Amino acid sequence: MRLKDKVAIVTGGGSGIGREAALAFAREGAKVVVADILPERAEGTTAEIVKQGGEAMGLKVDVRQAEEVEKLVSEAVARFGKLDIMYNNAGIFEGNVLVHIFPEEMWDAVMDTNAKGVFLGCKYAIPEMLKQGKGKIINTASVCGFGGRSAGTAYTASKHAIIGITRQVAAWYGPMGINCNCICPSLVRTTMTEELLQVPEVVERALAAIPMGRFSDPEEITPLLVYLASDESNYVTGAAVTIDGGWTVNI
Repeated sequence: MRLKDKVAIVTGGGSGIGREAALAFAREGAKVVVADILPERAEGTTAEIVKQGGEAMGLKVDVRQAEEVEKLVSEAVARFGKLDIMYNNAGIFEGNVLVHIFPEEMWDAVMDTNAKGVFLGCKYAIPEMLKQGKGKIINTASVCGFGGRSAGTAYTASKHAIIGITRQVAAWYGPMGINCNCICPSLVRTTMTEELLQVPEVVERALAAIPMGRFSDPEEITPLLVYLASDESNYVTGAAVTIDGGWTVNI
């Protein structure tokens, strides 16, 4: 098992990429804390892990709130004794709304969830990792972190920010044994993208940009996440790894 005896937190772990990551981490031997703003989703993933013979705990967490993220980390350590892997995955998407009609409150909601949520996850995970002199932080960015045509203003800005946070944390904490990387998927079939993928023109335009000619499923993302969480990636840090069917060759 590649993550045997590791302790992992997964935010946004109740659905989509986060759910599949939590399940994959558990299959590889990790004890997993599943955090989600919807408690029934967190408990659903937790129950599935336990059903498969793993160890897990589900928690309701709003990653926009510092006190809730701090409590998430402290409860994970209280339950399992340490923290080895922090996967900051929780995020929202506002749709393709043009700048001149973009509501300020929508900007705040997206940036607080996507960018601030990653910042807070790093902020509270790092002290626990420093205690043991090592740790793996993984953040979910996007191909939208490289360009400006694929999504809405706040989502695109937030994903650029996540790449920046990832690189800064890697630079500062690499000497202290902490690896920090982010993944940059293109369109993945999840509950977040379900409505978007019902719009024919969006699907047509997106598929035209992907050389492989199809969207991905969360299960195709998890092997990369397991690698980045494992000791196999000990010399990988500060990377923004595309897993996009070739989308970014056209940026």
